[in-house]
Amino acid sequence: MIELQDILETNRMIKEQNLDVRTITMGISLRDCAHPDLTVFCQNIYEKITHKAEHLVRVGEDIEAEYGVPIINKRISVTPIAIAAEACHTDSYVAVAEALDRAAKTVGVNFIGGFSALVQKGFTKGDLVLLASIPEALSVTDRVCSSVNLASTSSGINMDCVARMGEIIKQTAHLTRDRDAIGCAKLVVFANAVEDNPFMAGAFHGVGEAEACISVGVSGPGVVMRAIEQVRGADLGVVAETIKKTAFKITRVGQLVAQEASRRLNVPFGIVDLSLAPTPAIGDSVAAILEEMGLESTGAPGTTAALALLNDAVKKGGLMASSHVGGLSGAFIPVSEDAGMIAAVERGALTLEKLEAMTCVCSVGLDMIAVPGDTSAATISAIIADEAAIGVINNKTTAVRIIPVPGKTVGDSVVFGGLLGHAPVMAVNRFAPDVFIARGGRIPAPIRSLTN
Repeated sequence: MIELQDILETNRMIKEQNLDVRTITMGISLRDCAHPDLTVFCQNIYEKITHKAEHLVRVGEDIEAEYGVPIINKRISVTPIAIAAEACHTDSYVAVAEALDRAAKTVGVNFIGGFSALVQKGFTKGDLVLLASIPEALSVTDRVCSSVNLASTSSGINMDCVARMGEIIKQTAHLTRDRDAIGCAKLVVFANAVEDNPFMAGAFHGVGEAEACISVGVSGPGVVMRAIEQVRGADLGVVAETIKKTAFKITRVGQLVAQEASRRLNVPFGIVDLSLAPTPAIGDSVAAILEEMGLESTGAPGTTAALALLNDAVKKGGLMASSHVGGLSGAFIPVSEDAGMIAAVERGALTLEKLEAMTCVCSVGLDMIAVPGDTSAATISAIIADEAAIGVINNKTTAVRIIPVPGKTVGDSVVFGGLLGHAPVMAVNRFAPDVFIARGGRIPAPIRSLTN
């Protein structure tokens, strides 16, 4: 039974504390769209997406109006295109990206994810075609997002792909240089990517998923922040318990929206991703939560421990609230999308190296990091390799979304707008990893992979 007090509390979280459902994401399988003729394949995926997701936006808007819960984005994820398009006789998938973009615009979603490849152990023909297509595809489309999974705990790290991704990111930055390298903001490189992630830019519809499903990504850093303010002076055990109870309430809102969308669209309910996803708005910051715990600034000694507490408590609270928690589920630390993170970088408290340490205990990894445009491809590759190593050794999802902004240097700022916010350009270690990256090959899976 829902009590009046619960209704009033949820209303306060929405009206005063920036609680929202960040996204309703429909996952759609494209495996039955395969065809050797590229034109036919593109028509098949356009027709399937526009048919399956025809009512997605309207249903989201109806739920938003009826329940008073803001739903910020409506999105689609599809089968990794390197798999779905592999039967096509072509050396470029740019036309596929354009078909995805047209479909996204037709149904009115904000983003469509799945221009993706899974290459943690090696490349197929389709993988190589997709990788070569990424820079142009992201430069000629508006809503298409791309991801590459190049490492896993069971397979190790594909260092040939690591080297290649540095070059691809640089090419993407160059082709979108007139828009401050916005293409790189739509490209994420994973280790241990999950198949049911509703958040962009890394969403794709995994091969183990149903024909279609509905997943929801909730948010709510402002709600957690307000809850911690109520226990100032209490020990960290009380803080953890408070976050856990708050995450429970946030997740229940997400589950309600997911179940209702699933029912109305006649599509199975996938998961609720309870990640704390910040925005550039004041009061909606993960960094502010860490500082409310007692840090003078995010980035100070103690930041990693505080973030570990937050991430763990969020997961525990969410698991008690729903039997279908999945995706990434934790605390995101994107620099450009979090006003507190931006401020910490600008005051000199938060560095790239400290962010890397924080990724050992948070959800995902180095996210929306702007670096000088002259950062070398090898250095970008090495940053990816470091982050992949953290994920592989610790058996967790890690990722890199890094943006070398042409013409920008340390001290400059770049504005992306909307939820992507703005980012101060961060310093990168000046010593070169070129010889290490040029070795290529595969870093073997760690001993913990032998769990059978």
